[in-house]
Amino acid sequence: MPGPLAALSANTKGILCLVGALGALTLSDSIIKWLSPDMALHQITLLRSCFALLLVMVFVQLEGGLVTLHTRRPLLHLLRGSMLVLANMFFFVGLAAMPMAETVVLFYTAPLFICMLSQPVLGEKVGLRRWFVIGVGMIGAIIMLRPGSDVFQTVSLFPVMAALCYAAMTMMTRKLGLRESAGALTFYIQIAFIVISSLVGLIVGDGGYDIYDNSSLTFLLREWYWPSLVQWQLLLLCGLIVACGGYLMSQAYRLGEAPAVAPFEYASLPFALAVGYYLWGDWPDWPAFVGTGLIISSGLVVAYLENRDHRKALQHARID
Repeated sequence: MPGPLAALSANTKGILCLVGALGALTLSDSIIKWLSPDMALHQITLLRSCFALLLVMVFVQLEGGLVTLHTRRPLLHLLRGSMLVLANMFFFVGLAAMPMAETVVLFYTAPLFICMLSQPVLGEKVGLRRWFVIGVGMIGAIIMLRPGSDVFQTVSLFPVMAALCYAAMTMMTRKLGLRESAGALTFYIQIAFIVISSLVGLIVGDGGYDIYDNSSLTFLLREWYWPSLVQWQLLLLCGLIVACGGYLMSQAYRLGEAPAVAPFEYASLPFALAVGYYLWGDWPDWPAFVGTGLIISSGLVVAYLENRDHRKALQHARID
């Protein structure tokens, strides 16, 4: 007898996978923010990815074993993984010094960057409407950043840089298409994290470069050390959560159509608001709420335009 999920459409399954992924990844982000005052970022990501890889291998086995990891485009996987590592580095450096919800919202400029990059990278037409919407979203980001004011922080630029790297990673994911399994996509991401974090640890892990009186730079450059029992437990939990979140994220865009699934990326905001307020008492001020509204509204309009064009393309394909 088919289960209750069998009756759901592919897009609905994709949306459910995405919302589950966002909940898991928000919890993983909060663990890293919790660890950030004591541990180095790349030590956290290395140990997290080692634990995550164990669960990823279970997913790979369920999808058909090691044969599913075979790929003809290893360099593209490596470049895609490197972009995600950079996105994570910029995001977490910002998160260490900023409220969680504001960091997440600034990262929401990613769909705007994806739209901007789709024309030069993928040859997709953007059009005047989309450029106008992108401009509105960027105004929202400027309102949140507040350049020139007393409350402006250079560190607040890092989530925007993370969004740009994430957009570049998304372009590469589109290039890889549906030829790779969700397990393979998640596997190569974790391998990239392990390799790059290990290299960074060899270069700066002795703490010799930690000479700056800046919390974000210290998070990047502080000395690595043997974690406590509680920290090991948090890292294990973080690794398992991020493996599940990464797998669900890959499945979301494999099962559902991107225009239908992408608008639900914004479901992470209530998660971030709840966790940030509960753990750190963070709550955005009114300019942050105004900027948030502009960024999210523009992102949803872009998603609507993408969905509309996708439906038109399908109708033309049926007619032809």
